[in-house]
Amino acid sequence: QVQLVESGGGLVQPGGSLRLSCTASGRSLSAYDMGWYHQAPGKQRELVGTIAEGGQTFYEDSVKGRFTISRDTTKNTVYLQMNKLEPEDTGVYYCNSPVGIGLRFDWGRGTQVTVSS
Repeated sequence: QVQLVESGGGLVQPGGSLRLSCTASGRSLSAYDMGWYHQAPGKQRELVGTIAEGGQTFYEDSVKGRFTISRDTTKNTVYLQMNKLEPEDTGVYYCNSPVGIGLRFDWGRGTQVTVSS
């Protein structure tokens, strides 16, 4: 069974940066489109952006120009580089693999990001 593991979250001041990592046990992620998702406190989980198997990326408008998704297939890891962080970016971040309107894997535990002065 594939287990997704997110890491790299923490407390950061507005305008700061963090890099989140997503890896998986039991499966190579290199063949899949992967996405990052954000769940703000009291809200539903929402898509942040995706990276296709071939490397093409897509971002929601709220993070365009600030967040970058990349992948390192040698490390079986997908990254979310978060720059110019805003308090609205606070929440738990998850990775998964979108398939049509669904998801390929069970959710991991996510990693908490808190943007506050």
